[in-house]
Amino acid sequence: MPHIVDARVIVTCPNRNFVTLKLVCDDGTTGVGDATLNGRELSVASYLSDHVVPCLIGRDAHRIEDIWQYLYKGAYWRRGPVTMTAIAAVDMALWDIKGKVAGLPVYQLLGGASRTSCLVYAHANGTTIEDTIATALRCRDDGYRAIRLQCGVPGLAATYGVAKPGQTYEPADAALPTESVWSTAAYLRIVPALFAAAREALGWDVHLLHDVHHRLTPIEAGRLGRDLEPYRPFWIEDATPAENQDAFRLIRQHTTTPLAVGEVFNSIWDAKQLIENQLIDYIRATVVHAGGITHLRRIAALADLYQVRTGCHGATDLSPVAMAAALHFGLSVPNFGIQEHMPHTADTDAVFPHAYTFADGGMHPGDAPGLGVDIDEARAATHAYRRAYLPVNRLEDGTLWSW
Repeated sequence: MPHIVDARVIVTCPNRNFVTLKLVCDDGTTGVGDATLNGRELSVASYLSDHVVPCLIGRDAHRIEDIWQYLYKGAYWRRGPVTMTAIAAVDMALWDIKGKVAGLPVYQLLGGASRTSCLVYAHANGTTIEDTIATALRCRDDGYRAIRLQCGVPGLAATYGVAKPGQTYEPADAALPTESVWSTAAYLRIVPALFAAAREALGWDVHLLHDVHHRLTPIEAGRLGRDLEPYRPFWIEDATPAENQDAFRLIRQHTTTPLAVGEVFNSIWDAKQLIENQLIDYIRATVVHAGGITHLRRIAALADLYQVRTGCHGATDLSPVAMAAALHFGLSVPNFGIQEHMPHTADTDAVFPHAYTFADGGMHPGDAPGLGVDIDEARAATHAYRRAYLPVNRLEDGTLWSW
């Protein structure tokens, strides 16, 4: 049996910051896991180096479940984004090792493929409705069958999900948090107009999605969902902060628009009430922030009992390691719904060579043993960490608001 003899925490910034855990076994087998927590990367790197790595040396790498429980229950202080991201990195690396030893891609170890590929959605954004529609048309021409729509809000200098002209969207954009001004009233006027224009331009054969990003109250979210019903959105995402899970019951009373939530969740307990009371349609917990493949499978199994499907977060604040793991997970679970896809930069792809591919609106993790992704440590070393924070939002009167 392979035993862990070395563990390296690698911090790199090929256009954005990533934290990667690389485990090495006594038989030479290696495994990689993503440990990136956007805007708080070094906290996870420290947690791994200072507290987790010493506990891994000498352990049997095949004992994935036991190691997961050891890191979760053994710390006493359970859950939280830092702890669960660190556990996820270990978990991904162990599945990678197990697949390589078995000579099989990870999805085969999870029960095999439940579908031929994972449906993915692209991001279309612009400062105006017209700019967004133009981008969406290009996404459709590139083969995407599902597209997330975000556009600027008139009167606001910056809006979540909208890139600066001529740039790709990257929210962690400054060494200290930038502050944006937010107007809910202006936002609620523009989004229905965006969807009306999108249906006119794209027709009805393309799935349309939208990310509210926690910025509405439940009753405002209900109003938006109702206003969008004529355009049949695939979902609206993170319609209101989910700390009060019962808030989604109020949204449900006012709209039949499907609801997705969970990219900031880090355990099954965050999603339990929402799933069991059928207050959501898609659970977006991600492999890197929700304890890895092992724990995400538990969340998906609970969701499957209530006809809730997966829709894992997949923005570029996840490295290609997490994307590979998400695709192995998505290909295997019976209640897969959709996978977010934001292509990484050429520099990031060079640091993280991978086997996954995109074709005809879907992605496949590939059939290389393990996760099918690695880190080029020499290239990674040429990209030094740069401190980068996510923005914050304030209402027009200066009140701090959900970004």
